[in-house]
Amino acid sequence: MPRISVFPKCFFDELVDGRMPFEQWIRDAPSLGGEGVEHYDGFFRSLEPEDVDPIARLMDETGQITSMICFSPDFTHPDAGERRRQVERQKAAVDLTARLGARHCRTLSGQRYPELSRDEGIARTVEGISRALEYAEKRGVTLCMENHYKDGTWRYPEFAQPEDIFLEIIDRIDSPFFGVQYDPSNATVGGFDPVRFLEKVRHRVVTMHASDRYLAPGATLDDLRSQDGSTGYASALRHGETGKGLNDYDAIFRLLAGAGFDGWISVEAGLEGLDEIRRSVEFLRRKRADHF
Repeated sequence: MPRISVFPKCFFDELVDGRMPFEQWIRDAPSLGGEGVEHYDGFFRSLEPEDVDPIARLMDETGQITSMICFSPDFTHPDAGERRRQVERQKAAVDLTARLGARHCRTLSGQRYPELSRDEGIARTVEGISRALEYAEKRGVTLCMENHYKDGTWRYPEFAQPEDIFLEIIDRIDSPFFGVQYDPSNATVGGFDPVRFLEKVRHRVVTMHASDRYLAPGATLDDLRSQDGSTGYASALRHGETGKGLNDYDAIFRLLAGAGFDGWISVEAGLEGLDEIRRSVEFLRRKRADHF
């Protein structure tokens, strides 16, 4: 049966820039009803032992487990040296995953740079993931590629946001340590149907982000696209409470159950605070009971 974890979307910026201590969030997380906690590598001061080990100990002390590591490599960067550095960053994230006792680490393609062609972007992505995957396999960590919108620190959206590009990339990578991290809301933002997309990838899904995005009042998808090139999430985009947006979670869970999915489902909600995360967890527990 799938397990449900929580992710501090409401405190993302504060945790990344240090305004909120990472330890505070970890102490708050047990009250939310999840069965694990997802971490973003940027929440750590560094990935050195002196900064990772105290978090690992606190997770143990509070009786929590790490579900997965959220990581954002930029394998499409125009500079070859930077692309090599991104592979090393992904390897470091794999080490972090293993140190915290988790088995899944997110991977991505990279940014959709204006001068980047389709073929070159796919080639760079496959090369970057494949190099990192050789290391991940040795550590027993699965790299899960998310159908993604945009990292919160990026200037441009995800190169592999279009469905056809995403599918071509995953079709080129064959390993038991590589799978899909499914996010239904990102499919909607990308302009394609999340349920039909899931039908195409359901047998490769190993983890899931449970979110419910929607456009700000009066905004359109064209408004969203017009904000490409500005750092961070577009102001036209909102994260809602899971179960109250556009996603059909009954259809999604039926497909996942039929495919034998038993991985982590991580709540990506809570911009209105911890209560929103708590309600999202309760919603997912009900849907899990209905379908698994």
